[in-house]
Amino acid sequence: MGLFSFSQELAIDLGTANTIIIQNGKIVVDQPSVVALDRRSDKLIAVGKVAQQMRGKEHENIRTIRPLRDGVIADFYAAEQMIRGMIKMAATSKSFFTPQLRMVICIPSGSTEVEIRAVRDSAEHAGGRDVYMIYEPMAAAIGIGLDVEAPEGNMIVDIGGGTTEIAVISLGGIVSNKSIKIAGDDLTDDIIEYMRRQHNVRVGEPTAELIKINVGAALTNLADGPEDYIVRGPNQMTALPMEIPISYQEIAHCLEKSIAKIEAAVLTALEQTPPELYADLVRNGIFLTGGGALLRGLDKRLTDKIKIQFKVADDPLHAVAKGTGVALKNIDKFQFLIR
Repeated sequence: MGLFSFSQELAIDLGTANTIIIQNGKIVVDQPSVVALDRRSDKLIAVGKVAQQMRGKEHENIRTIRPLRDGVIADFYAAEQMIRGMIKMAATSKSFFTPQLRMVICIPSGSTEVEIRAVRDSAEHAGGRDVYMIYEPMAAAIGIGLDVEAPEGNMIVDIGGGTTEIAVISLGGIVSNKSIKIAGDDLTDDIIEYMRRQHNVRVGEPTAELIKINVGAALTNLADGPEDYIVRGPNQMTALPMEIPISYQEIAHCLEKSIAKIEAAVLTALEQTPPELYADLVRNGIFLTGGGALLRGLDKRLTDKIKIQFKVADDPLHAVAKGTGVALKNIDKFQFLIR
């Protein structure tokens, strides 16, 4: 981008856990959705990975915030600061002028008008001139290469950090959808509670996230299960250090209730699906995207339960962001974008 370039186009996957920005078809920012602010002045100290590293280790003058909860903005000011910080990371222009920003941002399919307005306002305050929205399951479908405008049914189950988005897509629109606030954050909370109750050890959110990544599973019997993960933390009663090996079978057991709720939501969405589209889903299978799709054995568990083939998409973590990038390139073509 040259000296006299006044516009910049960004596709933003504004996620509860991670924010991804795509520019010119390339991922230029992939950072945790965390900001660190000075408690006294509310000045931005850090954003993304640097702020994430501070989480749980801050002193009284620093507060770390995750501005999004359950897929929507919970802290307006922090969200604006985070978006500004991420946009600065993405900036390639060394121009003397502030570029005008055209953005496409993805939002949960169950968003209310108030929640959509909050995202739009945050983006505009952060410098967005033209701000468009796209629903997450639609972006995920585009991102994994499905023809969303074909007269054919495809189902996406996008398990993010704050929400699980389930949608049946046909002819460029969402025919039936279900958005539930059971997702990656809830699985992390389940692990924190399990470690406290079962092993009498206190673990923070970052440690619980590592447990989920290393030994997270949806089935207690995997053909190629991971090795036990060693967890270190203080005993709740004595505050003495503990070292406990955690198996994937334990984690599959502790995540059971949350995964069962996701199963129930998928079944509810299928019940609302017209019969002709249902037949397409049986033939095409159902696609899993988002970080939750990486939970070991989840596709097999859902396939066995629902009797339709579930497939984990290629690069499920970036499917929504890639689809948002495609929508940005084809703003005039995609009529389902919200202006």
